[in-house]
Amino acid sequence: QVQLVESGGGLVQAGGSLRLSCAASGRTKGSYAMGWFRQAPEKEREFVAAINWSSGSTYHADSVTGRFTISRDIAKNTLYLQMNSLKPEDTAVYYCADHLRGSYYYMSSYNYWGQGTQVTVSS
Repeated sequence: QVQLVESGGGLVQAGGSLRLSCAASGRTKGSYAMGWFRQAPEKEREFVAAINWSSGSTYHADSVTGRFTISRDIAKNTLYLQMNSLKPEDTAVYYCADHLRGSYYYMSSYNYWGQGTQVTVSS
């Protein structure tokens, strides 16, 4: 059973930075990638970024490219999301997820999810 625990969320002013972490346990060799999604109030959950666990190849949504960076520490089995130049529209609950199969951009491609961490950006 895969368990994902996010941390690092909080309240920050526009232009500030936060670093989210996602500690993973129970992942198998079949877990080839992980991703970050976010869900703002009254909006659908959307893709933020994904990383291929073995190669380190990364994929970012257009809305965060140049500001957010996904990374991983293989030894610690931990996923990160460095968020810089934060904007009020980045306010959301951020979720990490373990990829099962298919496109990295779709929620249905992930089979395990963390509980989420709140990020609030004030203007």
